[in-house]
Amino acid sequence: MDHFLTPAYALLDFLLPLSFAEPEFMKRAILAVLLVAPAAAAVGVPLVQFRMAFFSDAIGHSAFTGVALGLLLGIHPLLTMVAFGLFVAWAITRVKGRTGLSPDTVIGVFFSTVIALGIAIISAQKGLTRNLQAYLYGDLLAISGAEILWMAALCLAVAVYLFFAFNRILLLGVHEGFARSLGIRGRALEISFSLVVALVVTTAIRAVGILLVTALLVIPAASARNVARGSVSAFWTAIAVSLASGIAGIAASYHLDTATGATIVLFAAALFALTAIIRLARGDTT
Repeated sequence: MDHFLTPAYALLDFLLPLSFAEPEFMKRAILAVLLVAPAAAAVGVPLVQFRMAFFSDAIGHSAFTGVALGLLLGIHPLLTMVAFGLFVAWAITRVKGRTGLSPDTVIGVFFSTVIALGIAIISAQKGLTRNLQAYLYGDLLAISGAEILWMAALCLAVAVYLFFAFNRILLLGVHEGFARSLGIRGRALEISFSLVVALVVTTAIRAVGILLVTALLVIPAASARNVARGSVSAFWTAIAVSLASGIAGIAASYHLDTATGATIVLFAAALFALTAIIRLARGDTT
């Protein structure tokens, strides 16, 4: 698969003529961040806008159970992780739309249930525990060429989806009744967005792990809200924050020998702190 990535490797050598980017495994890690981080930040903007960060957390932790099911059934964990994440996203959206419960309550029920199911599976099969660490903490430096191609396809799919649906998603969140009066199919749009979020979350787990995946969606979007004046500005600012923290985190982790995913999240958090200071400095407290 790596021969398909040769042009991308050559471009990285030109754009980043630095020692940390020379090894091939580092080139794959950088490509993974350049693909996954913007996709996560992009879908994170609507999530933060409508206070749905807990939703991405529920999907991320459902991946724990998905991996456990894959190991138990002898199926590749990546396949079961994505499939189970999609199922939980669909189920949350359907149940939320058919009950009078608040979204946080429904998400909390599913969050607790999937975690309990995963723990039950792991406790019943003691030998599975050692296989979960790469998914809990992420393993960005072990990304394969095939996974890079999958991430590229996902990034393209997310870009196309948001190009057509971003404004409708925002309108639906601001005023559902008005959105429906314009012919927007609210339930279908909500389900499709939930499934896209699930795909992004389960893919990003390979980069930063289950424990930190929500940060990849929420922190860049929250940073953007601190300084951006509108939704479009927030969208591009979140992507810029995700890219900057991703590259800086990879470089720092290489030189400091720290966990790559955690270092990326720490840089994102530092940028959030910077944007919060900028917001306070200009007197914007709304």
